[in-house]
Amino acid sequence: MKRLLVLAMVLVMFLSLAACGGTAKTTTAATAVEATIAATTAAATAATTAATTAASGPFELALITYTGNIEDKLISETAWNSVENYAEKNNISYASYRPSEDSTAAREESIGTAVDKGAKIVVCYGYLFEEAIYNVQDKYPDVQFLLLGGEPHAAGYAAFKTSTNVHCILYKEEEAGYLAGYAVVMDGYTKLGFLGASPGDSDIVNYEYGYQQGAEAAAKELGLEAGDVTMKCWFSNNYLPNDDIKTKMSGWYTDGTEVVFSCGGSIYLSATAAAEAAGGKVIGVDVDQSAQSATIITSAINELATSVDLALTSIYANGGKWNADSAGITATLGAAENCVGLPTAEASWKFTTFAVDQYKAVFAKLADKTIAVDNTRLYDFNETYVTLELITVDYVE
Repeated sequence: MKRLLVLAMVLVMFLSLAACGGTAKTTTAATAVEATIAATTAAATAATTAATTAASGPFELALITYTGNIEDKLISETAWNSVENYAEKNNISYASYRPSEDSTAAREESIGTAVDKGAKIVVCYGYLFEEAIYNVQDKYPDVQFLLLGGEPHAAGYAAFKTSTNVHCILYKEEEAGYLAGYAVVMDGYTKLGFLGASPGDSDIVNYEYGYQQGAEAAAKELGLEAGDVTMKCWFSNNYLPNDDIKTKMSGWYTDGTEVVFSCGGSIYLSATAAAEAAGGKVIGVDVDQSAQSATIITSAINELATSVDLALTSIYANGGKWNADSAGITATLGAAENCVGLPTAEASWKFTTFAVDQYKAVFAKLADKTIAVDNTRLYDFNETYVTLELITVDYVE
């Protein structure tokens, strides 16, 4: 949406949004503002009043965010941009709502606020919303929920249920991880690292397991021998950057590790800080993080915008309700749906010998199932279901 150019209007909208704890935009207001820019002062005043009314709702499409800044350069910002882009293209009013604290109760409260403000479709991202959606899905039967990266369950995983007004999307992180591992080994890296936030996070373990399989496949293709490619793996049990993570990564780089796949929250900041000091490289995760540091040579990403567009197009084509293929259903999307991959924009592609055409060729094999990436390891972290013949993996304390 074009930015509001009438200062009074911006101020009024800001004050009204502060009261409901969210960020709101409406394409109706945008049209009014553009007409106002060339009008008289009196017309501008009238438009300000109209915008104030619009800013109080209703907002048809809502995103419930995490408690942090929505402009976090991570998945929250990507989710918001995805919802915003769809709404803008289709002339749908929309808003974001941020919970007051990091708790299921606060997330449920934000969902309730969105519904009170007129939300007919509520979008949430991540496992943190699994309990909240479980608790509210039947409370608001006329509201349609899109849960990205999770499935509804009761506290402590005591019960599972996905009502017909909920559609869930999971991602084949193992395929994105495979592409990252394949790419770095094909580009000549042989001393690899994997930094994960938590071994209990199935998304992170999927990335890690796919990373190992991709590195193994590239080593075989290059005719390398057993032990030529090594990989250190460590879980920080923390999603936030800290000195302990930076110290660990600095030790890895000093010991010869060339590239580290940093996976989980904002711990990549510790990895990039260590890499910048040591001349090492980093792989980002979930979104294209190349702009965050010159050390990030690629990112294993979920194409959130593609999946959001697919889901919202489907629901609006069915009169604002999930159709039979989506209602109460979880879809797991990967290369076949163009929903995972590596960014190929020139500014994001920082490999020296591995070419985009080579990447597209291996991506096509994932998409048509010629290459199958295993993800069953997440069900038993200590058991390996795919034998790695060439890659030596070292889990460090």
